[in-house]
Amino acid sequence: MKSLQHLHTFGLRASSNDLACIHSLSDAHDFVEHHNNAPFYLLGQGSNTAFIEDYEGTVVEMALKGITVSEDDSHYTLNVAAGENWHQLVIWCLQHNIRGFENLALIPGTVGAAPIQNIGAYGVEVERFIQSVQYIDYANNQLCHIANKDCAFGYRDSVFKNKLWQKVMIVGVTFSLAKSWQPVVTYGELATLSAPSAQDIFNKVVEVRQAKLPDPKRLGNAGSFFKNPIISRTALGLLQQRFPHMPYYETNIHEVKIPAGWLIEQLGFKGQQEGDIRCHPEQALVLTNLGQGTGTQLVTLARKIKQAVEQQFHIALEHEVQLIGAKGTVLL
Repeated sequence: MKSLQHLHTFGLRASSNDLACIHSLSDAHDFVEHHNNAPFYLLGQGSNTAFIEDYEGTVVEMALKGITVSEDDSHYTLNVAAGENWHQLVIWCLQHNIRGFENLALIPGTVGAAPIQNIGAYGVEVERFIQSVQYIDYANNQLCHIANKDCAFGYRDSVFKNKLWQKVMIVGVTFSLAKSWQPVVTYGELATLSAPSAQDIFNKVVEVRQAKLPDPKRLGNAGSFFKNPIISRTALGLLQQRFPHMPYYETNIHEVKIPAGWLIEQLGFKGQQEGDIRCHPEQALVLTNLGQGTGTQLVTLARKIKQAVEQQFHIALEHEVQLIGAKGTVLL
């Protein structure tokens, strides 16, 4: 058995039958050819995954690296390998005067994971920059390209979490970033910035995220554990009769987004523990491992939170973190 504790940022004690690492496209094709009939789980940097028990299969680390850039009069086109670190890509782009990603600074994980989750922060989602995604189809071991319009992007969602879930291995992403850059500073603390540069936005996002979220290198966690739920305006109106100060964000004319952290905080979960798993005392949306936490404790606390929110607010929270059990993905 191979330890997985160092491979996911929650740091829970778990093992897998075997480990493999993808360093090249030929590695990827070879792995698919020889392992496609056996259970395996593809892992980036483990920042959105929690192994809650020993996994009965092979865990595959995506370590493909490489960034190439081309440009025309209006856009930069970046071809980025799936194993590149997302935050380091944001820094690299700013160093090369390529702007657009700065709102997405300090989001943990790899470039290959970005389209799966449609990562987003501070009013920007990565889908706006994705031109296409390259993947290997497990069914025929062929390298394929899927265009943005076919990725079914939604809030923390994509075709890779649904129709193509565990059917493909993402090996690269092509991004298109306009040279005619416009800052996005409508969300949260960014609204305090006056005529900011992309670097100013980057610096502010990093400052705010570091203040709000615990460093997983020091305290095991996977960032926001739950998604911010989207509800109808009708449901919002009914809730506001009971909770007139409930915050929300506009999404479209029919729906709004409610901060999951606010819901959890209202129910007094900040600082609550289940064994060595704790709801962070300063950020209720983050569950942490104090050192000796177990998968059972994590699931127990997460379910308590989910059930309490549903009982009080009639809102069903979805967990953003992938929970991996012995046979694969586990739902709360």
